[in-house]
Amino acid sequence: MMPTTTPVASVLFVCVHNAGRSQMAAGFLSHLAGDRIEVRSAGSLPAEQVNPAAVEAMKEVGIDISDQTPKVLTPEAVRASDYVITMGCGDACPIFPGKRYLDWSLDDPAGQGVEAVRPIRDEIRSRIESLIAEIDVRSES
Repeated sequence: MMPTTTPVASVLFVCVHNAGRSQMAAGFLSHLAGDRIEVRSAGSLPAEQVNPAAVEAMKEVGIDISDQTPKVLTPEAVRASDYVITMGCGDACPIFPGKRYLDWSLDDPAGQGVEAVRPIRDEIRSRIESLIAEIDVRSES
């Protein structure tokens, strides 16, 4: 059995509805980093449910996010995170000193079919891989 380790960092993904981009990003980070990185996601105006096209697009790459539900963004979630990655939530994202903020401009998959969501998903995956590499470098220093 693997020993449980304390996560090296915590990451919060924020978009308006917490239904598409932030859920896909959280899904990839959990899948690719496992327990090494703590993952949260939230929205400034959470939707009723995760975007079905996002769920479908993630299923195609073997990641199930169908059990996720959109959550409301709280200052506590931001405070508890080392990295805050925003995806078009504008001024709704609270700013706290000492956090690393990254703004990823990604197309909003809301109302799009799975064909339109695939390139967004693939872009998110490559950004997540870069993020993991950056976190690993920082945690080693």
